[in-house]
Amino acid sequence: MFENLTDKLGNVFKGLTKRGALSESDVENALKEVRTALLEADVALSVVREFIDKVKVRAVGEEVLRSVTPGQQVIKIVNDVLIEILGSSESELLIDHAPPAVILLVGLQGSGKTTTAGKLAFHLKSKKRKKVMLASLDIYRPAAREQLRILGEQAEVLVLPEIDGESPEKITKRAMAASKVQAIDVLILDTAGRTTLDTAMMSEAKEVFKLSKPSETLLVADAMTGQDAVQTASAFHETLAIDGVIMSKLDGDARGGAALSVKEVIGRPIAFASTGERIDAFEQFHPDRMAGRILGMGDMLTLIEQAEQAFEKEQAEEAAARLMGGQFTFDDFLEQMQALKKMGPLSGVLGMMPGMPKELKNAEIGDDALKPVEAIIHSMTHEERARPEIINGSRRARIATGSGTSVAEVNRLVKQFSEMQ
Repeated sequence: MFENLTDKLGNVFKGLTKRGALSESDVENALKEVRTALLEADVALSVVREFIDKVKVRAVGEEVLRSVTPGQQVIKIVNDVLIEILGSSESELLIDHAPPAVILLVGLQGSGKTTTAGKLAFHLKSKKRKKVMLASLDIYRPAAREQLRILGEQAEVLVLPEIDGESPEKITKRAMAASKVQAIDVLILDTAGRTTLDTAMMSEAKEVFKLSKPSETLLVADAMTGQDAVQTASAFHETLAIDGVIMSKLDGDARGGAALSVKEVIGRPIAFASTGERIDAFEQFHPDRMAGRILGMGDMLTLIEQAEQAFEKEQAEEAAARLMGGQFTFDDFLEQMQALKKMGPLSGVLGMMPGMPKELKNAEIGDDALKPVEAIIHSMTHEERARPEIINGSRRARIATGSGTSVAEVNRLVKQFSEMQ
């Protein structure tokens, strides 16, 4: 996400940090390039103006221009203002009250609303330990309710059974009653969308809002639609007074203008971001972490959180101890690699690491890239995995044949493993 903006800002800041001293004109010229980069990223013009004005006021002060590292000071100011624009602090859902807490999801058709409903349910169940029920109010889109049922199964949460011929209002009442009977903590209502904003959709959403009295009304906005997503957010906010935004398909948007604009335009925070196709590719939106990603500084906190979920602590500590003692084996390596795959696509993991080369961050590295390595290790005997130094020429040929790879690939893996040891 934000690849183009990150690259352009990186080039601007590289020019600033190379200079030993900065003049006011140096900062102004840099900010002109930043302004262009933001506009090309489809950030709303009003937001760009405010951003540049805030940075300029802080960056041209004597304290900055005469500091030992003025370029770094300017980058810090840009980072601080970026966090302000994105929302200053993460948004917490107000759902810890007498159950059921209702979350009303609204948005246009095609914004990823139903998929987001499943991801949000999984997030609340796995991270917040909530008992969740999903209910589809979309009686118009073919297979919408079936899609939600499948997502509910993946998330392992309850889904309100379908009854043909019911109106969205009747489904809402039934969902509310079923939630109370089944002691549900959070009820997620997936409303119907339209391809464009229209009176019928807004009127239906308002009626459901009155009946369900939601704790949170969240707009699902497609990040890839740019400023259209911001305009949609404004329209929904005027009608329903939304509490927050979920940016879907954020991983597919190289520009990022919608994410950078929505908070400033409607005054409501981005609560969550959908960052991939998997049901767990969904995370709370942290403005400070996102600012770090945009500026190419990585996002170590999110990386650590994902690692904590993927790796068994005791196993990781034992493997680390063996590695430090020179006893790290191919079995340990395979175990760690399989845990790494649980963290999602490798390109996304690499993108969160500070200082990672652009070529690696933008590379499409999927699970397939690890399959030859796994095949080679699985083709080794237990003794070979424990003592790689015994893998001679004939053993390498056998391993290559058994794994469907070449001797050169086996040689490369054994060499890399020895270096890592």
